[in-house]
Amino acid sequence: MKILFIFCGIALILYVVYKVYRFQTLDNGLPELLKKGVVILDVRTEKEYETGHIQGSVNISLGTIRERYTELDPQKTYITVCSHGLRSVKAENILKERGFKHIYNGGAWTDLQQTIHP
Repeated sequence: MKILFIFCGIALILYVVYKVYRFQTLDNGLPELLKKGVVILDVRTEKEYETGHIQGSVNISLGTIRERYTELDPQKTYITVCSHGLRSVKAENILKERGFKHIYNGGAWTDLQQTIHP
């Protein structure tokens, strides 16, 4: 039972950190990024992407991002999205490690879609 409480506490902390991070890095500047032609990078699997996605987004799964990142232009601005926000954080970090400077975590694609198209 004690382990369950610890796990729930950690999950809650991670969720709060994610929401604060997203608010500080994306929500405040989203309209400006959209005007500048930001690319939405959906890092879910192809099957997940086919079930629904943001129109115009690019799909490169997290499992292939280390090989396929060369298909992306490091000069462009990208917002990574996935189903819940965890894979998009990983993809953001991988791309930053490879020299991409303008990468933002958009979290869950459905949340970002609601923000873009209320």
